[in-house]
Amino acid sequence: MDKKTTGMIATVAAVFLCGCPGLFLCIFGAVSAAGVMPYTSELNGVTNSGTVPAGVGVALLCVGLIFVAIPIAVGFFTLRNKAESPEIAPIDIPGDDL
Repeated sequence: MDKKTTGMIATVAAVFLCGCPGLFLCIFGAVSAAGVMPYTSELNGVTNSGTVPAGVGVALLCVGLIFVAIPIAVGFFTLRNKAESPEIAPIDIPGDDL
């Protein structure tokens, strides 16, 4: 496999493994940060309900943005065209007998 194919496979894998969950985390975090994410829990017959704190939503939003940035970085670094560095010829100095 050449480098271009490997880069495409890495980018697609990063999108499915990081990008999609990152988008869902961003949506869940935005709704939680807005203060409208309700929860209901029951433990030993005792029921409790409320809303998820806004701080949790902001944290999830930040983690989601990091997850979305990973496929972008993978795609950029694996698929960019690197400039070929020219080969430098050695300089012949008169009187240097090495």
